[in-house]
Amino acid sequence: MKKLFLILTSIVLFTAFAFPQAYEGHGKLKGFVTDTTGKPIPGVTVKLYHLRSASGFTTTTNSKGEWKAFWIRGGMWNVDFTKVGYAPKAISVRVREYGKNPVIKIQMQKIEGINVNKKVEKELVEGNKLYKAGNYKGALEKFEQILQDNPDIYQVNTNIGNCYFSMKDYDKAIEYYKKVLAKEPNNTKMLMAIGNCYIEKKNYDEALKWYDKIQFDKIDNAITLYNIGVIYYNNNKYDQALKYFSRAYKIDNKFTDAIYQLGLTYMALSKMQEAINTFNKYLEIDSTSQRANQVKQFIDYIKQSLKDAGTSK
Repeated sequence: MKKLFLILTSIVLFTAFAFPQAYEGHGKLKGFVTDTTGKPIPGVTVKLYHLRSASGFTTTTNSKGEWKAFWIRGGMWNVDFTKVGYAPKAISVRVREYGKNPVIKIQMQKIEGINVNKKVEKELVEGNKLYKAGNYKGALEKFEQILQDNPDIYQVNTNIGNCYFSMKDYDKAIEYYKKVLAKEPNNTKMLMAIGNCYIEKKNYDEALKWYDKIQFDKIDNAITLYNIGVIYYNNNKYDQALKYFSRAYKIDNKFTDAIYQLGLTYMALSKMQEAINTFNKYLEIDSTSQRANQVKQFIDYIKQSLKDAGTSK
């Protein structure tokens, strides 16, 4: 049984970091923050949160818009970018503890025509704390009030949509995600979020329609690519699944779930030698788990099938 890992982040994630030493490792990560014209933004607060250790830390961008994080653990991190006067951004990134990680490039949109002051920022923080604590109704009320007082901050519709998503009211979540899309038609996160809603509604055909709207070469998150690939695979669209699993593997060649699914997809397409090569790559990373034993059985089965096919000619 294949499991979907559908990731949806709120517009800003604020977390108290109780054990800062828990995130320490050997990884390195850096990035740049610019406005929509490409001009560096100094003084952006960058909050990094390591999911597995439930810990993290905060840094800021310098005069070049650059930030760095050294001696961090591998795995999934949530990274949040905030500065008064700009729409907050939030991403998830998989960090390799050994080896080079890609440079993170973020653009933040300046909010024009309103006074984004410390009061608004404080209210956003309070709303996201409620959300992180699982108080979705309380967070929803906070975000709705912010939007009512500051209707030009349309990005808060993302927070509202996330609250409804977490409350399993997927139709309302879609309604608010579409409000952001009305302003940003190519917003990949919103397209993905709406697709995720239809997945939860078990309307897979509609989910695929929304995923298809995402510009393929703009997706640089391996987990997102994997999730979409799984949907295509489950709907027997193996050529499309192959494209997404291949890119997920290209971005993160240690992503065992993606490698495993890539091997299965090659098998479904009767590309048996490619399947063997892919499964061997899997075993280079994982050779002892229950899944590894299954992979070995796949390899033996394919080799025997190829041998029998050669004998019968």
